Amino acid sequence: MDRMRNFRILVQYEGTRYLGWQRQDSTGNTIQGKLEAILAKMTGLDFVQVDGSGRTDAGVHALGQVANFKIDTGMSAQEVMDHINQYLPEDIGVISIQEVPERFHSRLNAKGKTYRYRIWNSKLPCVFERRYVYEMPDRLDLDAMRAAASYFVGKHDFKAFTSNKKSKKSTVRTIDAIRLEKVGNEIVITYSGDGFLYHMVRILTGTLIEVGLGQRTPESMAKLLENNASRDLSGVLVPAKGLCLVEVRY
Repeated sequence: MDRMRNFRILVQYEGTRYLGWQRQDSTGNTIQGKLEAILAKMTGLDFVQVDGSGRTDAGVHALGQVANFKIDTGMSAQEVMDHINQYLPEDIGVISIQEVPERFHSRLNAKGKTYRYRIWNSKLPCVFERRYVYEMPDRLDLDAMRAAASYFVGKHDFKAFTSNKKSKKSTVRTIDAIRLEKVGNEIVITYSGDGFLYHMVRILTGTLIEVGLGQRTPESMAKLLENNASRDLSGVLVPAKGLCLVEVRY
């Protein structure tokens, strides 16, 4: 008799075609939904739950999404991974797999995450990378954006930087670092922290872009982190396509 085993996988996906990570009853067109359907068919079960480290929104990409699932199988880890990849669409792939202790949970055990947001800062079209960048033709002041970003580093209440108004959970998070780099015509913003709220990285980026355009001052960021700050005080929600989950730390 086979025993229930816990597998941890590293998943990459181009999120353009999908309605985000989380399974939905109305559609199978999610990353979690695709993985669960393949595993259910492989094991002959009605349902196999795949837990991700977090939910990425529709259109968001991942280089390093971590997930885990428990199945009763005599297959090796490599055989399980090969089977999943055989049936996944070409814009989703499992790039590593390992058997882990029963108590491992990809979301509950996560200690930190890194996200990257890419801005194409040029009037020229970005033909080949258009699915992965937010095209911003107006010149951005990188020094002002860096000065503004420094206010967000550390432990703060990011209530003004989430679209989820109804949640009763804490909106306090710790950002370890925000790095802004210019690579050719591209501005790459990398965020590392202990966790991120719904839409938080995209709203932080929208706010930094407004600073870069001269619509806000770096110093005005302090007010957005005050206890009574609300979502309508912070910047625009930038498109999902520029965002990528780079890494989850344990």
